[in-house]
Amino acid sequence: MAKVLIPTPLRQFTGKQDAVTAAGATVGEVLGALTSQYPDLRKQIFTEEGKLRSFVNVYLNDEDIRYLGKDATPAADGDTLSLVPSIAGGSVAAPPEEVALTKEEILRYSRHLIIPEVGIEGQQKLKAAKVLLVGAGGLGAPLGLYLAAAGVGRIGIVDFDVVDFTNLQRQVIHATPDVGKKKLDSAAAKMQAINPALRIDKHEVALSSENALDILKDYDLVVDGTDNFPTRYLVNDACVLLGKPNVYGSIFRFEGQATVFAYEGGPCYRCLYPEPPPPGLVPSCAEGGVLGILPGTIGLIQATETVKLILGIGTPLVGRLLLYDALGMKFRELKLRKNPECPVCGDHRTITKLIDYDQFCGVPQPSVQPPAQETQVNEGEIDVVELKAKMDRGDKFVLIDVREPHEYRICNIPGAQLIPLGEFPRHVAEFDKDADIVIHCRSGMRSAKACAVLKQNGFPRVRNVVGGILAWADKVDPTMPKY
Repeated sequence: MAKVLIPTPLRQFTGKQDAVTAAGATVGEVLGALTSQYPDLRKQIFTEEGKLRSFVNVYLNDEDIRYLGKDATPAADGDTLSLVPSIAGGSVAAPPEEVALTKEEILRYSRHLIIPEVGIEGQQKLKAAKVLLVGAGGLGAPLGLYLAAAGVGRIGIVDFDVVDFTNLQRQVIHATPDVGKKKLDSAAAKMQAINPALRIDKHEVALSSENALDILKDYDLVVDGTDNFPTRYLVNDACVLLGKPNVYGSIFRFEGQATVFAYEGGPCYRCLYPEPPPPGLVPSCAEGGVLGILPGTIGLIQATETVKLILGIGTPLVGRLLLYDALGMKFRELKLRKNPECPVCGDHRTITKLIDYDQFCGVPQPSVQPPAQETQVNEGEIDVVELKAKMDRGDKFVLIDVREPHEYRICNIPGAQLIPLGEFPRHVAEFDKDADIVIHCRSGMRSAKACAVLKQNGFPRVRNVVGGILAWADKVDPTMPKY
């Protein structure tokens, strides 16, 4: 029997279990036994043709099966299989000229200067370094604070968001008085309070195919603190095209990943994940949650790798994927290899310029949202005000909440039947096809998926609540807590 480790995004299909045992002489047989035991998991890791999906990697112990025997790789009792879906030595070139340290800087960085591996020369490298942070959120917070404190001389930040109350649980660079302010301004103020000599470049834009190369080209390396797949692939491809190291990190609930991509001779993000997962498979922090301390841990690992690359010391996370499990307080390391068939960094490259990453990831282009009182309601949708009117009239309909039980306990709409999205397909046969069915979740994303399931099964009268329970709190019941 082999042990199969189930990552957080896929645990909804294994009854919340984080590890399952399955029998088989090969990796393919083990996965076949696993998906026979949990049928809902099959379509998440296999295509309709029975092939492993490209956005889910499988490791036997710490080896990627793509470089062993693929699904024919022998599996023995006691082996561990890891499912790793998308979630999400050397140095940077020496400064062109010596950067002198002032008397105050020698005092400030004295604990660095007495480390032989850093010393005066190393601190000068830090002062001359130019680092770009993509994002001033959960990962960007510890990165900004510690890179500023370490003496990195020039830090660029790309962000166009504002500080929200929900950010404060994990984005420790921002404080309560900063709510409503631009994250760029809030982060810059804290970083310069730590290090007044720091030069900060503010890029108040959404990174895109049109501006990425122009922004990234002026920096020595890039630190990826993004929280969405289109930007992650964009950062990767831009770093490969420009020859910039990409210090990568991602977080979800209690789990994190970190590595260094696009470093000379090493793999890039596409070597690990040639294709993105379908939209909605991997929830964002807003939908799935994240332990507030987790981005601190992963962000500090990224900051450490950044400083090591600048100084040219130690062994960086090139060709190694570090996995962190906060609940088990465990670190694991998996080997990464450069894929010779990679379309952006392989031997026969097909991606030689930046592409449309929203289209590549199957994400529709964002549209400008009208004011709350003028929310556009499309066919198959219902506004919360209309929903409340239906309830007040006593209309006969079924209201279903597809959030998780712990979310339901935070707040709920009276009369809603709780059926979490992961369990929803098993309940389809219980519904009346002639019934008027209304489905909601937190913001409307998960409920849209549930509506699609019913429509595919021949239910004609199904509507999704626009904006979910957040819209209900805004427009119907302002006393309801929001999360």
